[in-house]
Amino acid sequence: MADKKKVLVTGASGLIGRLVIEHLGDKYELSGLARRPVEGITSLQADITDAEAIKPAFEGVHTVLHLAAATAGLTDAWESTFPITVEGTLNVYEAAREAGVKRVVFMSSGNTQLGFMFDKSKPYWKLANMREDDPDFPTEWEMITIEDGPYPNNPYAVAKSFGENLGRLYSELHDISTLAIKLGGVLEENRPHVRGIWPGFLDQMDAVDMIDRCISAPDDLMYDAFNAISNNKWRWREIQHGADVLGWVPKGSAEIAAARDGIVPGHEAGPSTPPDYKGYHG
Repeated sequence: MADKKKVLVTGASGLIGRLVIEHLGDKYELSGLARRPVEGITSLQADITDAEAIKPAFEGVHTVLHLAAATAGLTDAWESTFPITVEGTLNVYEAAREAGVKRVVFMSSGNTQLGFMFDKSKPYWKLANMREDDPDFPTEWEMITIEDGPYPNNPYAVAKSFGENLGRLYSELHDISTLAIKLGGVLEENRPHVRGIWPGFLDQMDAVDMIDRCISAPDDLMYDAFNAISNNKWRWREIQHGADVLGWVPKGSAEIAAARDGIVPGHEAGPSTPPDYKGYHG
């Protein structure tokens, strides 16, 4: 039996990291890098802002799944976004380069294109904020593609756009394959919990499948980026590129996930919703 591919997961203690450990732990030889202890795999407890402290985690690794990022206060927390999501990502790429890592699967974000919703006259804002029975609710719209470029909506998205471009640079200068995943909304509840998440919802198992396909993609795929969004009725960012290159076809959708709790848009509260949740009242 061939040796399992060695994969280092940064930010391994978070939701995505836990899903990867649970569902891909048998397929790959996983190790972790996180500020907190990680259950189920060998891990190094260190902060990615410490460039020297993280280096031992990269030794002998083929692929780095880079999940670690600042996620609190996404709209205004430059003080955490810059050192963690910007400088920390640079630290990860430098450690990967020094260790001879072949690939980085960079967890980017759909936030890098959510600026398209700034214009309230456009269908993208309406799809995330209006009720379907509103007379102005869109019935058709043009899909936004990867080629439409970054349109970040907050500092977190700016930092993720930096990470994508950094990965492209390292793929060209240092032959480190980078596959960037523009992650949709992956939630603990695994269903839409507010109205605005319906277009960009990503089912947990669709997320795991995308990550798996990026890790196992041919080594000569040197740079690419993919939208990871489930097959939602109101999705407005394309996912065909992931199907063409990786064979990734999502099986979930916001509608399927919500139906498990008997939820319809505008009435997001369900059995797993916190008791103080107010829902959508637009």
